[in-house]
Amino acid sequence: MQLIHSVAELRARLASEPPVAFVPTMGNLHAGHLDLVRIARQHGRCVVVSIFVNPLQFGVGEDFDQYPRTLEADCAQLDGLADVVFAPSVAEMYPAPQTMTVTPPPIASELCGAARPGHFSGVATVVLKLFNLVQPQVAVFGKKDYQQLHVIRQLVAQFNLPITIIGGETVRAADGLALSSRNQYLSAAERGAAVFLSQTLQTVKQNLCAGVRDTAALEQQALESLAQRGWQVDYVAIRSQATLAAPAPGERALVVLAAARLGHTRLIDNLEICLEG
Repeated sequence: MQLIHSVAELRARLASEPPVAFVPTMGNLHAGHLDLVRIARQHGRCVVVSIFVNPLQFGVGEDFDQYPRTLEADCAQLDGLADVVFAPSVAEMYPAPQTMTVTPPPIASELCGAARPGHFSGVATVVLKLFNLVQPQVAVFGKKDYQQLHVIRQLVAQFNLPITIIGGETVRAADGLALSSRNQYLSAAERGAAVFLSQTLQTVKQNLCAGVRDTAALEQQALESLAQRGWQVDYVAIRSQATLAAPAPGERALVVLAAARLGHTRLIDNLEICLEG
């Protein structure tokens, strides 16, 4: 028997186990998801992809029932990329009411959390359940859902989970629109207009890189620019990459995030910004 007292020693002992790399998804896969799976392959001999539309992270009136479920097509795309696809039913994941949930940090009530109360609690709860089921050494999440990635990193750090979290870069269409399963909700005209969201963030980035430091004014200008084109804007925010709080004076690693509705479709996007010292 080996008596272990420290987390470091425990992790060292378990490091000899076959490495598993994990990509949790809600399915309806696109090129962005597949890129995450390829990243996972670089970090584990066994790649597991879950496909589960999680009811806990959808609020009243959101698109849980309408969210596209395309398991057969998803499996066809994953053939040759993943080793295991885990596609449980809601009853399999929640055989009893999930009365115990994860309370995320206060930042989860801002940005997307302000418009979607309870969303990140649902995300953190299902991800913790999936981590317990899959037991990965590495898990890969897309940077497009930047706030989600931050919450998951906090989950892993604060619960001492022996998992390395890797953020995959946002994959974009040729015109710059961030790929998303919800893009298919857009009409043809809306799809053409949707690129203005990423263009607006690029304008904010250009102004910051040019030396403009009035972040509140830049946020307001971006919000008004989107609103003038018919977007219903939840937020445009310039935040610290490390904390997602308002940046401290002189902070250089920033991210500009936005969420807005075009017609009935809610889109999110972000750009990381590294200012020169």
